[in-house]
Amino acid sequence: MQSPGNLDDVFAALADSTRRGMLERLSRGPANISTLAQGYEMSQPAISKHMRVLEKAGLIHREKHGREVRVSVNTQTVEQARDWIAYYTRFWKQQFDAVEHYLDHHHVKNSSTEEQP
Repeated sequence: MQSPGNLDDVFAALADSTRRGMLERLSRGPANISTLAQGYEMSQPAISKHMRVLEKAGLIHREKHGREVRVSVNTQTVEQARDWIAYYTRFWKQQFDAVEHYLDHHHVKNSSTEEQP
């Protein structure tokens, strides 16, 4: 398994709605692969492929309990992706706020000079 931190793999894995659905299910607690496959009309090999993509991205852990494989979310990787998104959300909000402030200030300045005789 790859260590968490490769955001390219994380966002590539999250680009697929089936994998996002599986992660959403796992957010409620660990599950076996059969449980995760419920609701998806696809073959077991296709389900396994999705699991490998999620695992390669570091988004899930697999643990073997006897003959059963339990899958859970790797919260550390999810938090890294969330932190990356939050950082750029704040960055772009600050940029847009600065532009808005500039435009408001510039508009007020121009309005006051236009009204003077």
